[in-house]
Amino acid sequence: MSTIFTKIINGEIPSYKVAEDEHFFAFLDINPNTRGHTLCVPKQEVNKLFDLDKDTYEGLMRFSYKVAKAIERSVPCDRIGMAVIGLEVPHVHVHLIPINEMKDMTFQHKTPVPAEEMKALAEQIQQNL
Repeated sequence: MSTIFTKIINGEIPSYKVAEDEHFFAFLDINPNTRGHTLCVPKQEVNKLFDLDKDTYEGLMRFSYKVAKAIERSVPCDRIGMAVIGLEVPHVHVHLIPINEMKDMTFQHKTPVPAEEMKALAEQIQQNL
């Protein structure tokens, strides 16, 4: 059965897409730690980060770097934090989170963002790629 991320990639579930290429897809997290929290995923459905083949792993990191730079140009923050946890969805994903303090990376504090703002933010990040 397909993961929720595969369904997002295939357009079966709507998302706020930030970036896409042949192998990777990035979209805003709908339950963000902070405004601009983005997930980067390989299109290939693999459960664990270190089960990716080396080329896909390196490609995901390059793709995430590009997306992080665009987020940084779009969202005022001290830096972009990165986390790879992956327990909640069995599909490799990189969290890119605009942070100003350590609590922004804890996944305990969520920042509701209205749908209109999510759409505008996704478009702004796309423009900054």
